Amino acid sequence: MSAKVVSINISEKKGMRKKPVAEAEIRTNYGIEGDAHSSSEWHRQVSLLAVESIKKMQDMGLDVKAGDFAENITTEGIDLVSLPIGTRLQIGQDIIGEVSQIGKECHTRCAIYYQAGDCVMPKEGIFIKVINGGTVRNGDKVTVMAASSGL
Repeated sequence: MSAKVVSINISEKKGMRKKPVAEAEIRTNYGIEGDAHSSSEWHRQVSLLAVESIKKMQDMGLDVKAGDFAENITTEGIDLVSLPIGTRLQIGQDIIGEVSQIGKECHTRCAIYYQAGDCVMPKEGIFIKVINGGTVRNGDKVTVMAASSGL
């Protein structure tokens, strides 16, 4: 099975569950248009989480779905946390993102933790910096490219 986008998710404020959209514009060195986490000021421009991670939480009895862990792009068929920093991903036709962080430290339990009962994003989510923007749509193919020479 090839890797693909199964959900695109955005929110107007940080620390909230994100709502699914059918497609979104991803801007170079910025992130997803209309999402609270987008910024040219940092390396965590777009977050990704595998649907396989969400299914683990569902198997634990949690009522969660794509976007509930505040990920921008929910993928299927790719082991995101195994990708080294600097790995480039092609999403759809035009988008190129570079893995800039794996997991994240949660200093306080955010709204997602309290709403969902747990959070897989700190352990299993990844972040990318947008090298080349474009339109992302549900069903778009995700391809692992060679690592860059550095961020």
